[in-house]
Formats: sequence, structure tokens, C-alpha cells
Amino acid sequence: MPALTPWEELVTAALLGTDRRTLGTPGKEAPLALLDAAAAQTVRRRAGLRPAPATAPPEPAADDPRPPVPPAARRRLAALLTDQSGSGSGGRRGAAPDLMELLPQWLSLANARGYAAPPELLPALLNAARGRTDLRPQALTFAGPRALWLARLNPDWKFALRSTPGGGVSLPSPDDTANVQQLWEEGLFAERVALLTTLREHDPEAARTLLAATWQTERAEDRLMFLDSLRTGLSPADEPFLEQALADRSRNVRSTAAELLSALPGSALSGRMAARAASCVAVDHVASTPTLTVETPHECDAAMERDGVVPKPPTGRGERSWWLGQLVDSAPLSGWQSRLGNRTPAEIVALPVADDWRSELHAAWCRAAVRQRDAPWSRALLGPPASPDAAGPGAVSLAERAKLLAALPAPERADWVAGFIAAHGLSEAFQLLGGCAVPWAEPLGRAVVDSLNIARDAGSYPWSFSGVMGLAERCLDPAEAVRLDALTAIPDEPENASPGAGSYWSEAFQRLVTTLRLRATIHTELTPTPH
Repeated sequence: MPALTPWEELVTAALLGTDRRTLGTPGKEAPLALLDAAAAQTVRRRAGLRPAPATAPPEPAADDPRPPVPPAARRRLAALLTDQSGSGSGGRRGAAPDLMELLPQWLSLANARGYAAPPELLPALLNAARGRTDLRPQALTFAGPRALWLARLNPDWKFALRSTPGGGVSLPSPDDTANVQQLWEEGLFAERVALLTTLREHDPEAARTLLAATWQTERAEDRLMFLDSLRTGLSPADEPFLEQALADRSRNVRSTAAELLSALPGSALSGRMAARAASCVAVDHVASTPTLTVETPHECDAAMERDGVVPKPPTGRGERSWWLGQLVDSAPLSGWQSRLGNRTPAEIVALPVADDWRSELHAAWCRAAVRQRDAPWSRALLGPPASPDAAGPGAVSLAERAKLLAALPAPERADWVAGFIAAHGLSEAFQLLGGCAVPWAEPLGRAVVDSLNIARDAGSYPWSFSGVMGLAERCLDPAEAVRLDALTAIPDEPENASPGAGSYWSEAFQRLVTTLRLRATIHTELTPTPH
């Protein structure tokens, strides 16, 4: 019969009783000895380790020179990290705020204030970031060097190493030429990407020189990642290198090089694309009203392919319209005014387009405006927010309008979305609101609240507006809480109202008011007190 394991010995003694079987300690002390032995063995079993000599302790974590958060803010963070109200499976939310949804804003504000994370809350913070990828950038910034130290000790937090350039490895100073060169030649791929990215931020020319020295020997997938780092600090000085990359063996590398060159309005590639696009679009002055005419390319030749034009269209898309869109969206927008009769962008966009090419042409101009971040063209393509087709589908869809808004100054962006909501309501506004600066400017916040109030008075359930309501909790100016107090009461339900809709709206507005006031408190708690 095989010998019993230590755990089996303990179980046998417990079943038989210590008066019949002891473990070396007889008498009245036997039960206590059994429990002590069971406790020690339980710890060993849970640890999953065999008894062994202790290993050397790890090196201490690097110091974090930032000041600690104030005590009230530390207690608030602990409450936000332990709240589980945001992890439910749906259903009625009630009037209580969702604290987990306030965590991103808390972290953003703490990082802006330059605070260091409380060490005792780092495990909970890393666990929260592990489950929510949207938290990771802010959480890891706030956690600082101790997060990387902990991540090397706990496999559950390895994401912190993956999310940090170079996997948390210390990079040499950009001025340390010898160590920079050594790491570039001998480092792991992640370390080299991190090195190139960091060097590009400090000395774009040095980073490009480093990349050019080994370009021909790099793998295609690595060349693509390295090339992407040139987006930082992109300038005309990068053009010769990018022109050479247009002849790369990899189509993805060629495409990325062409995209970067098209973002340089004075590049030779931009000039070539502008000439090709100009041959496709012209003003017909013979018509009674000046009209844009479109002549699509008849072929995609080798020169076009070299400049990044993809010859094969997606399924269901015509070849010639596909080529046209790529030529127009890669051409500098600044050249169209002189080519089309010295008209302004607004005047060009207002011209009729022959043969149903308006949607195709405007969509290409939209992509160009987004890529080149051209405010006048974005403004023209957006059009007035109250226009009938502003809600799409139209020449420029609602999704494209959301991208165009990013090129406008924040106040103008908020005013446009406020006008859109006033004219079209909230049903199509969600993706537009997501691009507005936080906290929302007063006209925008007022437009959102007014539209929610209209929906409440109509007697519908608030669930159709749950996305907008969630955005309002995060983005409304906390000062709006005073004006919202009147909406927390249960309203008189209209004759055709959905049963119980009024009480649901009351809960939603109570939750919104409570959340706004809590955000105001968080801001106060994280504000440094003058000494």
C-alpha cells in the first residue's frame, strides 16, 4: 500500500479523530496541532509550490518622483476600483451612478495633475486595466514604473509590458549615439520599434538615417512597422526616403509610403496625383449652369500602381470609379481652387456634378480633407447642420461627417453638432457627439438636454437614448446639474405614453445629476491645495 501524502495524513486524522490517530502531539493539544498543520499544508497547496529554499528577492521598483494623490482622492479611487455596478448584464440601471464609468475621467485628471498612484491600489488598478483595454493607456501612465515592476512578477499583468514601448525596457538617451546604434543593431523587434519611435520624437532626421542604414536587410513586416513611425514629425525631408520605398517589394510598404507622401502637399507624388485627378474632373462651362464633369481613368498603369493606387477594387465596386476615388483622395486639396475657376471650397462643393458622380467625388474629397486635416474643405463638405441631408445618406454620409468634424476647432465643432441636434434630434447624433471636446460647451450641452427633455415629453422609454445618456454622464459640464434638477421629478404621462416611461426617465435624470455632481467633487478632490 503506497504511503499517504501529508494532506491525506491530515484528512485521515480528522476523519478518525485525534483520540484515535495523532500526528505526534497527543492529548488535549492534538486537535490544535492538527488544525495548525492543516493550515500550513493548505497554504502550500494553494501556492502550488514544493517546499524549497527561498530565492533572492527581486530588485526594488524604480522610484516614482511624482507627488502622491491627496487623501480624499485616494479614497475616491479605491471606491471607483471596487465598484461593480458597471459590470451587470443590462436591465434597469436605477438612479445610482456607474462609478466604473467615472474611472477613465479620474485617471485622466490625475495624470494631468501629475500625481503618482497609491502603491496599495496598484493591484486593483492593474486588474481593472486587464479587463478593460480602454483603461490601459491612462492606467499605466498613472501607475508609473511600479506597474512594470509588478507586471514582471505576475503573468496576469503581462499586458502592461506589451502596452509599453519596448516592453518596459529602459531605452538609451537619444544623445547616446553608441548605445542607440547598438540597440538598433542587436535589440529585439519591440525594442527597436520603441527606439525608433522615441528617436523620431526627438530627432526625426537621426531616426530616418538609422532606419535607412538597415532598410534593405529588414523583413517586409518589420519594414512596414518601422515606416509607420515616420508619421511622427513627417516633413519634406522624408520625401527622398519615401520615394525609394515606393519601389519596395511589399505592396503594404508601398501603400504606406504613398499614403505618407500624399500627406505632404508639396511632394512629387502629390503633384503626380494632382495632375492625374485634374485630368478626371473639370468644369463644363457650356451647360446653362456651371457643372462638374467626371472622366474616370481608363486604366491603372504601372506608374499609378507605384504611386500607391490599388488596381483591384473590392467586390461590387467598379474598377474605374475605384481608381478615380484613389486619385482624388490623394491629390492636395489646395490645387482644386485654381483648376476649377478660382472658386472657394464651398463654391466647388455646391456645383452640380454630371452623370450621378456627386457622391463618389464628394466622398473622395471627404477622405482627402480628413487625411490633410483641411478645415475650409471640411467645413464646405459638412455643410449647414440644419440642411435636410445632413443626417445622411447624402453626398457625404453621417459617418464621414463625424470624421470631418475633427478638422474643425473645438468650439466650431460643438456649435455644428448642437445645430445638428436642434434640427435632427438625437437619434443620429451619437457618433458626432463622441468627437466633441469634453466637457461639452454650453450650447452643445443645452441642445442635448433639450432633446432628451423632448423625448421624455413624447412619452417614449429612455432606452433608445441610453448611449447618448451615457455620453452625457461623462461629457456634460457638471455645472448643468442645477438646470437638470427639474427633470428628476416623475412627469405627468401623456395619453399615448409607454407605461411607466415617466419613472424610468426620472431615474435616468437622477442618475445623470448625481453623476455630474460626483464629477465636480472628483475635480475638487484632485485639485492641489495651495501651500
